[in-house]
Amino acid sequence: MAKQASIQAAPRPGTGKGVARSLRREGKIPAVIYGRGREPEAVSVDTVALTRLLAQVSSATTIVDVSVGPKPPVKALIREIQRNPVRPSDIIHLDLYEVHANEKIIVEVPVKLIGTPEGVKNFGGVLDHGMHSLAIRVFPADIPEHLDVDVTALNIGQSIHVSDISFDNIEIMADARQTICTIVAPRAEE
Repeated sequence: MAKQASIQAAPRPGTGKGVARSLRREGKIPAVIYGRGREPEAVSVDTVALTRLLAQVSSATTIVDVSVGPKPPVKALIREIQRNPVRPSDIIHLDLYEVHANEKIIVEVPVKLIGTPEGVKNFGGVLDHGMHSLAIRVFPADIPEHLDVDVTALNIGQSIHVSDISFDNIEIMADARQTICTIVAPRAEE
């Protein structure tokens, strides 16, 4: 199920490049909270607090309680983290998408392959992991950290497609014919 985290934000007085640069000099990251039926709200987040939060959780599947001043916290997903292209460790902007408990949302969730395939263990095949994430539609409380796909029964030449998997309370948005993983024969040496 979805992990919970929280972060403190402050209202941002202005927008634009100049305001964003001065915030970054002060150790803050410009951010925006938006969502269905909500006006976008410009806020700023402490750089150290956000870095610590991102080190502890998966940003794509964690619901974050964002407190902005005296207002009640807003439940949001981190939709985008913009990073400095020269120094990727520096975050330059954050997008937060407000979610509601009674509305399904679409999120990208990692696919985790479980087990050692029969074709790899006994016949020297190679596991080719083609899809590393899947788009799913789900209620915010039901967001999984990852989707577990069991590959132990696969032999050489066999594949698992999107149509072969299903999960409770989750609607997979990807094309049913797409291949998640396959076992290929080892290459012959010349």
